[in-house]
Amino acid sequence: MGTVHARSLEPLPASGPDFGALGEEAEFVEVEPEAKQEILENKDVVVQHVHFDGLGRTKDDIIMYEIRDVFKAKNLIEVMRKSHEAREKLLRLGIFRQVDVLIDTCQGDDALPNGLDVTFEVTELRRLTGSYNTMVGNNEGSMVLGLKLPNLLGRAEKVTFQFSYGTKETSYGLSFFKPQPGNFDRNFSVNLYKVTGQFPWSSLRETDRGVSAEYSFPTWKTSHTVKWEGVWRELGCLSRVASFAVRKESGHSLKSSLSHSMVIDSRNSSILPKRGALLKVNQELAGYTGGDVSFLKEDFELQLNKQLILDTVFSASLWGGMLVPMGDKPSSIADRFYLGGPTSVRGFSMHSVGPQSEGDYLGGEAYWAGGLHLYTPLPFRPGQGGFGELFRTHFFLNAGNLCNLNYGEGPKAHIRKLAECIRWSYGAGIVLRLGNIARLELNYCVPMGVQRGDRICDGVQFGAGIRFL
Repeated sequence: MGTVHARSLEPLPASGPDFGALGEEAEFVEVEPEAKQEILENKDVVVQHVHFDGLGRTKDDIIMYEIRDVFKAKNLIEVMRKSHEAREKLLRLGIFRQVDVLIDTCQGDDALPNGLDVTFEVTELRRLTGSYNTMVGNNEGSMVLGLKLPNLLGRAEKVTFQFSYGTKETSYGLSFFKPQPGNFDRNFSVNLYKVTGQFPWSSLRETDRGVSAEYSFPTWKTSHTVKWEGVWRELGCLSRVASFAVRKESGHSLKSSLSHSMVIDSRNSSILPKRGALLKVNQELAGYTGGDVSFLKEDFELQLNKQLILDTVFSASLWGGMLVPMGDKPSSIADRFYLGGPTSVRGFSMHSVGPQSEGDYLGGEAYWAGGLHLYTPLPFRPGQGGFGELFRTHFFLNAGNLCNLNYGEGPKAHIRKLAECIRWSYGAGIVLRLGNIARLELNYCVPMGVQRGDRICDGVQFGAGIRFL
């Protein structure tokens, strides 16, 4: 799968700058006219025809958007490179199981001496596919069952039904996805869902039933998503001994919100990067389009990674956010920020930092968290070049704070309050990268700056997830 074959082109080199070795996979056939070989090697060529074998329900127009650059190629290497790029675009549509490319000299009465034919041999996905897999979230795992109707209307549309059963959350949802022809990064989706989650740190159970519509698009080096969401939320107590503050939050609410997110990501990996940077900014405005919940919420995430000598990587992260209630109602426990745990400020229990009542953590309306990390290879490099490359030794220093602000005060008072009672920790451990899916951490943590009511994890702490401070 994925081979770009070149026929009747014996003098070509066995490797190219973008394709790697082709010596074993290319089909070489001796050609009688030496003059034509010389033209194809060293002079301009023309792609006269592009053929598709194996198309069924896929419409021609969406295919033409993906392969149009092939006709712009001016020499043989360009034809091979642009054919390979077109193949990657076709696979990205998610409607083909396999795409192979054949490049041959043009035949027939209208054939030019330097003419080429390009043939894409494709195998479409079945109309209905199923999947079963496991997912790792932030310190939680889940089993996922899914049904998918790919290429529903012939233009890469997709309908997906998914059921997820996890350690803290159970959900099911139905979604419709449609990309813009010729630009897969511009896409529109609609989702219907029900999610039931348990939050033991707050003695809280939450059930969300909602609908959302979102549009994603790239601009220069950034990716943007604009989203509307309407959700009926039901909050309840997880235990009989829940605090009065949590019981007071119980009941039903309707949230209608508009949100926007912007991402700039130049990292070489999202799980354990060695270089690059990430900037993510989110804004959410609730109450403007209806519902009985009103607030403005802003948060950001910044990460910088730099590779040093001896395969050592230095990483710095900074998170922050603020929630401003609008109107007379206070903010809801379901909308506030939470801090602490193996994926944020290590050495503290999961979401067990900040305001609390009778042992139930209520979250905060403002927070910040920062971390410095040093990742090195394992001592003595066991398994170098193989399985051992998945492991890293990890040294870290984390700090952060979570609190509620009096918005009648000025910015200086807010900064002063966020700078008070800083929790911080340091330690070392081992990190295991699970491909590009998730990562596991086993750290020995020393929590410092512990405040009254905080719940700590002094010593060994295990974490699993995809987003770490």
